[in-house]
Amino acid sequence: MAPFGCWGLPTALLALLCCPADNSMGRAAGMSSAPCLGLPGSGEKAFEVHMWPETLVVEPEESREVNCSTSCDQPDKGGLETSLNKTLLAHGPRWKYYSISNISRDVVLYCYFSCSGKPRHKFLNITVYKPPKQVTLKLQPTWVAVGKSFTMECRVPAVEPLESLTLFLLRGKETLHIQTFGRDNPALQEATAIFDSTAHREDKHYNFSCLAVLDLESRGGSVFRSVSDPQMLEVYEPIRDSQMTVIVAAVSVLLFLFVTSILLCFVFSQRWRQRRTGSYGVHSSWVRLQRAFRAQPA
Repeated sequence: MAPFGCWGLPTALLALLCCPADNSMGRAAGMSSAPCLGLPGSGEKAFEVHMWPETLVVEPEESREVNCSTSCDQPDKGGLETSLNKTLLAHGPRWKYYSISNISRDVVLYCYFSCSGKPRHKFLNITVYKPPKQVTLKLQPTWVAVGKSFTMECRVPAVEPLESLTLFLLRGKETLHIQTFGRDNPALQEATAIFDSTAHREDKHYNFSCLAVLDLESRGGSVFRSVSDPQMLEVYEPIRDSQMTVIVAAVSVLLFLFVTSILLCFVFSQRWRQRRTGSYGVHSSWVRLQRAFRAQPA
């Protein structure tokens, strides 16, 4: 027996376990294949698929260029899969350069290549965004007493993606309220933040505003900020119960003195007239008027 004959059966079993089915199919098709034992340099070199850029953040209806490539020396096939409009601008043995146009929604691009019958792919997320261009703040009411409540209402129309938006309600540089929006929020026509606050004496010295921040850095984009026009709050001191009691009492005393002075003037005037005529002038005039009426002929 040959010196290595004892290794024949174990080697054959190991070969059957290690070799994939497509390797035997390749030999049947006349294609050469490397040994499939797990020894250094015995297996096929792994290949990679790349996309550039790795992320895309665009405004609606914009166009972008995308490169799809592989490290495989002689790929069987490759390309870009997408539901958007694509145009092949240039290509080489291991790369393809596309123009993606009319991007109107969030979508995923798939770059794929096949090397020696083995497929691989890479995907690229495209995010369509609408920055916060209009931010409005409303205070209700604008005239409020100290210690009473008022409402701050901020509205930002047409913002996408909503989960990347944060609204800050500010008093001067102080943040009073932060409003975020999760992925579960439905598609809204406008983002809204409402906050109830209590008026303080110093509030009349501050501007109230709403800051909208659309943070797309995690998606490969930028941070967009927009702030509302400043609003002022008119704050006044409420009249206390004790002060109201004093005011009512003072008005009552003044009214009493006024009525009393009128009555006294009337009484003194009647007495003065009685001293001059000897009787009440009004009664004497009435008696004379009755006599003159009776003396008229029928």
